[in-house]
Amino acid sequence: MKTIPSLIQVFQSRKIAALLFIGFSSGLPLFLTSKTLQAWMTVEKVDLTAIGLFSLVGLPYSLKFIWSPLVDRFALPFLGRRRGWLIALQIGLLLAIALMAFQQPKQALQLLAINALAIATFSATQDIVADAYRTDVLQQREMGAGVAVFVLGYRIALLLTGALALILADRMPWSSVYLLMSATMAIGILGTLFAPEPREVNPPASLKEAVIQPFGEFFQRRGAVSALLILVFIVLYKLGDALVNNMSTPFLLQTGFTQTDIGAIQGGMGLIATIVGTLAGGAVLSKLGINRSLWVFGVLQAVSNLAYFMLAQIGKNYQFLVITINIENFCAGLGTAAFVAFLMNLCNQRFSATQYALLSSFMAVSRDILVAPAGALAKSTGWSMFFLLSIVFAIPGLLLLPLFAPWNQQPVAVPRPGLADESEDLWETK
Repeated sequence: MKTIPSLIQVFQSRKIAALLFIGFSSGLPLFLTSKTLQAWMTVEKVDLTAIGLFSLVGLPYSLKFIWSPLVDRFALPFLGRRRGWLIALQIGLLLAIALMAFQQPKQALQLLAINALAIATFSATQDIVADAYRTDVLQQREMGAGVAVFVLGYRIALLLTGALALILADRMPWSSVYLLMSATMAIGILGTLFAPEPREVNPPASLKEAVIQPFGEFFQRRGAVSALLILVFIVLYKLGDALVNNMSTPFLLQTGFTQTDIGAIQGGMGLIATIVGTLAGGAVLSKLGINRSLWVFGVLQAVSNLAYFMLAQIGKNYQFLVITINIENFCAGLGTAAFVAFLMNLCNQRFSATQYALLSSFMAVSRDILVAPAGALAKSTGWSMFFLLSIVFAIPGLLLLPLFAPWNQQPVAVPRPGLADESEDLWETK
């Protein structure tokens, strides 16, 4: 009988409320340098090849593992070890996003790229600190509520910058939209000021402890060849989905849909479909286990791109647009659920922050780097062939699954440090 009051008490705590706002500030910059920025560039008639190359401004999300130990090692001289970094980065993001309002995509593309790269760098570093803060401040009984509230804030920010921003852009200049979006970063700043500081801990004492040990331990435990293959798999598993995601907004605009259509259906309904897919994937994963979920969800994630192929054949059709967005985003959510569980299972709990930063950085490679030629590819092949090729690019990742995630799992489990009892296989990988 004490469970419900205890759970309510957890959700009413100051730290949980603060995580909602910090999650919001963590999600706010992402679309402003990717999907929403692509819409602005498309409206300004920027060349499609250049729009595709702009995915490279997300490079800091792929490289954040390089400087994540430094953030863990050093503290700024105000507001404590975690909140000091958060407030400094949030103020930097507010100013950098506001500066985007003064850019001219058609006339000064290089300045736009530099500005977007600065936002992505601040944002990637904020993600490092926000993840560390969440880990430090939550007790074990609060972790479920804390993660759920953080993700909720993150998704609200994506709805704001992905759906509302596009709707507003049909009614006001893009410069005004970016100024409004920058002002909402104040929500994260207030959340950080309101947030409690985690209890003091001793930072890593040496370079080896902060940097070398986490990476060395991963390769030693998995073996050099196996570890490298896993990293290649992480890069390739969502490549097909990333290609479609990178060019979906320019495709829809060129097909004849308005920014309001895209904001309401792709940015709003599509994001909800992703959330539902992620929740459904988590439920199914508990029954299938990680290995089989990676197979099933990976295939569905690839095949769902056929919906965009059919939309390219049909042309401007609102009913089929709704079907396409819901299918693609739901299946992407399924794949994300299995993939994140797989990444978590790879980490040694002693080094989970740095190792997860490394693995998630490799995950971002396909989203930010390998998709850079997507605009040129779509321009040379046409949209229909582009969406068929996106399915082909999803196959290499699936072909690597038998090497470390076989459908019929081996009876002998690979030891995973950090578990008190190796016989208890929480993720059903045995």
